[in-house]
Amino acid sequence: MFTRGSKGNSTPPGGNLPLPTPSRRPGRSAPSIISDDLVVIGTLTSTGDIQIDGRVDGDIRSASVTIGEKANFQGEIVAEECTIRGRVQGIVRARKVQLSGTCHMEGTILHEALAVEVGAFFEGTCRHCADPLSEVAGKPEPRTTFEPKRDLGIAASNHPAPMAPQAPVAPAPVAAPVAAAAPQPAPAPTNIFGRPQVTRTTSTGSLLGAIKSGQ
Repeated sequence: MFTRGSKGNSTPPGGNLPLPTPSRRPGRSAPSIISDDLVVIGTLTSTGDIQIDGRVDGDIRSASVTIGEKANFQGEIVAEECTIRGRVQGIVRARKVQLSGTCHMEGTILHEALAVEVGAFFEGTCRHCADPLSEVAGKPEPRTTFEPKRDLGIAASNHPAPMAPQAPVAPAPVAAPVAAAAPQPAPAPTNIFGRPQVTRTTSTGSLLGAIKSGQ
């Protein structure tokens, strides 16, 4: 039979040891999803995974980035791993880059490992890099100063450069006018013997008077 004081003091068969609880294995958290009906303009930063199914105009900084088949991304992606299945225009800097057969990539890729499937469209430049996450891909820096030779190079070339002022030149001395030579008389005509030819003019009346006086 039962003894007094034993009521409610029954011990489990296994003793007073606590039951083991299942330990959670460390792993990645659920990815952040940009759905296909969402438009984001700006910069996305995450320490986990990002999946883009909509449209993003900006930059992404994440551990892993996946661009869906219907996604449209324009900007710069910096991640450990990047999988592109949709449309991307810009710069991708990742250690592992995978271009699926449905992707349309236009821009620059800096990578440690690159995988391209059959049917993938890629137009641009790709370069192997030892550390693509720390290297700047070459975004144009904003101009802070105005340089006429650089900013107005085309306009400046259309106008001639101003000439340096020159010293005034003294006028050359004018020579005195030369007196005109007097006209020389024309030479007297000569006959066939070289002698000066004498021309006599006699009227008819004086010739008849000389004949009559000689008679």
